[in-house]
Amino acid sequence: MSASSLTSDGEEAGKTPTGLLSCGRQGGDPMASTATDYLRAKRITRPMMVREEEAVYHAREKGALLRTRTKPQVIDLFCGAGGMTLGFTELCGHCFEPKWANDSNHHAVETYNANFGEHCIGGDINDILENPSFPIPKVDVVIGGPPCQGFSLLNKKRDGDPRKQLWRPFMEVVKRSEATIFVMENVPQLLNTFEHGEIRETARQMGFMTAHGILCAADYGVPQTRRRAFILGCNYRDPGSVFPPKRTHFNPTPGHCPALSEDLDTYTQCAKPWLSVRDAIGDLESPTGTEIRDVNAPYDLHFGRTPTELSKRRYRAIPKEGMNRFDLQHRAPELTPPCWIRKKKGGTDLFGRLWWDRPAFTIRTEFYKPEKGRYLHPVEHRPITHREAARFQSFPDDFHFTGTKVEIAKQIGNAVPPALAARVADAVYSLWLSRPE
Repeated sequence: MSASSLTSDGEEAGKTPTGLLSCGRQGGDPMASTATDYLRAKRITRPMMVREEEAVYHAREKGALLRTRTKPQVIDLFCGAGGMTLGFTELCGHCFEPKWANDSNHHAVETYNANFGEHCIGGDINDILENPSFPIPKVDVVIGGPPCQGFSLLNKKRDGDPRKQLWRPFMEVVKRSEATIFVMENVPQLLNTFEHGEIRETARQMGFMTAHGILCAADYGVPQTRRRAFILGCNYRDPGSVFPPKRTHFNPTPGHCPALSEDLDTYTQCAKPWLSVRDAIGDLESPTGTEIRDVNAPYDLHFGRTPTELSKRRYRAIPKEGMNRFDLQHRAPELTPPCWIRKKKGGTDLFGRLWWDRPAFTIRTEFYKPEKGRYLHPVEHRPITHREAARFQSFPDDFHFTGTKVEIAKQIGNAVPPALAARVADAVYSLWLSRPE
C-alpha cells in the first residue's frame, strides 16, 4: 500500500463479503433504531462486520450509530486536548462513551474537560497507578498516544529517553480496566524500534492479537498529509481483519488516483479527493490582532503575530505557492540566514509556503514559526494562525481550546486529527460488534 502499511498478528483476513458493500446504499431503512439493527436489516452478521468495517463507516456517515442503545465505554490516556476522544464520540458520529482520561498537562486537561465533561484528571500516569486505592474504571476500549518525542527523529537524544517506556503504564491500564480492545498511536518511527516488539509481546502475553500500520491523515478526510502509526489490539478477534480501515479519500495528483482493482479494494466506495488547504481555510478573512479574542469562532483563534521588518521582507521575497528557504536563498541571499546557506541539503519545507490546492503538511506545536516548517499562508505574507492550524487538524470550529496562545498551539499540534481517529474508531466499533455473546 502506498499510503498505509500493515502487519497483522493473527490469521489472514478472508475475502470481503459482497453483502456488506451494499450496506446503506440499496433498499431498506438506512436509519434503523440502532446500528446493530441497521446491520441486521441488511442480513449482515457480526462476524461479517469484522471482515469489512466499511459498513460501519457508511452507518456513521448516515448518523445511524448515534441511535444505538448500548455504548462501548472508553478510556483515553495521554489524551491532550482530546482529539482522539473527539473521533470516538458523537461529535464525529460515533457512539463511544468516554469514561475516564488522563494527561500530565493541566492546560490540556482543562480543554478536555471543557469539551467532554469533568472526567479527565491531571498528573503523571505512573504516580496514579502507584496508588493502589485509585480505581481504574472498567471499560471496553483504551485509546491513547504515549508521548512521541521519545521516538521522533527530531529528538537527537531519543536513545534512552524515558518517554519511550510510557507504553508500559498504558498497557497496565488496559489490564486493570479489563478492556478487550486497545488503540495506541505514535510517530511512524515507533514501528522500527525495539519497544514496538516489546509492546506486541506484552500484548500477546495478555491475550491480545495485534495489527499495526502507518496511516496518512489525508487518506481519511484530514486536510493534512500527517502520517501516524497505530497499534490495534483485541483479545477475541484478529484486528487485522478490519485494520487498516479503507481509505475514504485519494490523492488526486496524476499517477496517484486509484485505478487497478487491487488499489480500489483499499478505498471505500465513492472515495473523494484529498481535502486541500483551500477547502479548510479558504473561507476565512485575514486575521485580526495578535491575541485570542472574545468573539465567536472561528475568529477567536484567528489572530496574527508581530513579525520583524526582516521577517516581512523574507515573506515578500518568496510570494508564490510552494516556495521555500532555497527559493529565498536564490532570490534574496542577503535575507537568508547563514545557517540556511551552509545547510545545502534537506529541510525543503523550512520557511515554505503552502499550496492552495494541496493538503497542508504536518502541523506541529510551533506552526506559528515559519522557520520550523511549511507554515506560510499560500498568498498572504504571514504564518498560519491557530484557527487555520486547528482546521488543518480537522477540529471543528466549536471545539473549545483553553490556555495561553502557546499552550493552545501545543494542544493543536500534539493532537490526533479527529477525522483520522474517527476512521480508526470505525475499525474498533466493528470489532466491538463482533464480541462474544
